Amino acid sequence: MRIVIVTGMSGAGKTTALKIFEDEGFYVSDNLPAPLMGDFARFCHGAGISQVALGIDIRGGRMFIDFSRGLNELDKLGVEWSILFLDSSNDVLLKRYKETRHVHPLAKDGIVSVGIAKERALLEDVRSRANSIMDTSGILPRQLKIKIRDMFAEGEHAGKLLINVLSFGFKYGVPEESDLVFDVRFLPNPFYDARLKPMSGLDAPVREYVMNHDVSVRFLESLFNMLSFLVPHYISEGKNQLIVSIGCTGGRHRSVALAGELQKLLKAHEHHVEIHHRDIDKDPSV
Repeated sequence: MRIVIVTGMSGAGKTTALKIFEDEGFYVSDNLPAPLMGDFARFCHGAGISQVALGIDIRGGRMFIDFSRGLNELDKLGVEWSILFLDSSNDVLLKRYKETRHVHPLAKDGIVSVGIAKERALLEDVRSRANSIMDTSGILPRQLKIKIRDMFAEGEHAGKLLINVLSFGFKYGVPEESDLVFDVRFLPNPFYDARLKPMSGLDAPVREYVMNHDVSVRFLESLFNMLSFLVPHYISEGKNQLIVSIGCTGGRHRSVALAGELQKLLKAHEHHVEIHHRDIDKDPSV
């Protein structure tokens, strides 16, 4: 198990960072009292949780002083941990507090600059122990996502966009979660072949019927080329999931066959892709 402790200056983007870790599959807990890190690690280990991101900052009050004790507990348990310290220039922090009108946790009297100075002094030791220090002064949320992915994502899909290929039937409505929608009702339809009608696009005879036409092959080729162009740009914008919906009339034959072929093609080119067939079990006779 590994724990990433996300801390740093208030207003430097900790909440945004924790949301990014959550999107990357980490179990996230915010504002955990530092002395409880060991107990929390035991709980996560028992629950089979392997990746954890903990948000810990001066909102913990006096408990934050026990930060080192919490780290010592993790060491005793043999837990792999690292500290990501988020920082920003004083000018940027002041601007953010003015824009959001939030009260700085150490400036209850309203003088934000005084609170920032106090916080810097309190965090000096934590900052010195950080494995990674990230200045977010000029970083957009999508850029922060890319940086965190590059630093902490693991496994074969690290830093990759998840492409969900979804087949559906237009007669049942377009999936609301779609990012891109493609209509394949122009392709030859196996529905009108009595032998193929009871089958679905998962069956080899239906797939062969659909893909044994030049128009199907050319469409698949064009769709793959377009996605190959788009994916790097989506990633650079910080997008972590893309839902590509492919629809035919009933969602059993053409869309299912095309979705399957697209999935194979994307996987062959090392994309992270999953497939779902929303309407495949609907009655083909209605």
